[in-house]
Amino acid sequence: MTIKEFFSFKTNKYFWLNIIAMFGAVILILFIVLRGLDVYTRHGEAVIVPDVKEMTVQEASAMLRNQGLECMVADSNYVKNKPAGVVLDLNPGAGRKVKEGRMIYLTVNTRNIPLRPVPDVADNSSYRQAQAKLLAAGFKLDEIQLVSGEKDWVYGVKYQGRQLTAGEKVPMGAVLVLMVGSGSGKEAGDSIATATDAMSSSSSESLSAEDDSWF
Repeated sequence: MTIKEFFSFKTNKYFWLNIIAMFGAVILILFIVLRGLDVYTRHGEAVIVPDVKEMTVQEASAMLRNQGLECMVADSNYVKNKPAGVVLDLNPGAGRKVKEGRMIYLTVNTRNIPLRPVPDVADNSSYRQAQAKLLAAGFKLDEIQLVSGEKDWVYGVKYQGRQLTAGEKVPMGAVLVLMVGSGSGKEAGDSIATATDAMSSSSSESLSAEDDSWF
C-alpha cells in the first residue's frame, strides 16, 4: 500500500460523515445523561425552610409538608417560660434553601421538668458561698431556716420540707431552703458548761462541809 492510498480516506465523504455521526452521538449521549442527572437530583429546584418556631409539632409538621418537606423530632430541651411541646429550634434553620423532600429535624420543649443535682454545700460552705452556688445552678432560694451552730455556716439544704442528701436531684428551678447556723450553739454550750461547773463546785463545797462536821 502506497502513502497516497493510505491517505486516500481523506477524500472519502462517507468517512467524514461517519466521524460527524460519531461525534453527534457522543454529544447526544452526554446531553441525555446530564439531563437525567438534573432531573434525578432536582438541580436548580429549592424550597425555603419556613420558620416554625413557637408552633406545636403538629402545626410545624403541617406547614413543612405544605412546602414539600418532611420533619421529625430529633431532640428536646426545657425552657420554663415556653409551653410544653412547642418547637424551639430546627435544622436546617428557617430561611435556608433545601431540596424538596428534605428532612427537617426539630428540637421541642420537653413536657417534663428535668432534674438537676443540688450542689454539695452542707457543712462546707458559708451562707454567701452556698447562695452563689445554688443560684448559679439554676435554683431559687426561700427564707433561711436558722439552726443551732456557727453563725452563717450552712448545715443543710431542704426541698419541700425535706432535708436533701449530697448530690440528690430535684426539679430545675426548685425553691430551696438553706439551714444556716444562728451562732447560738456555742453560747448555749458555754452556758451549759458554766452551769455544770457551778453545780460541781457547789457539790464539792457541800461534801467538804459535811466532812468538816464530823470533827
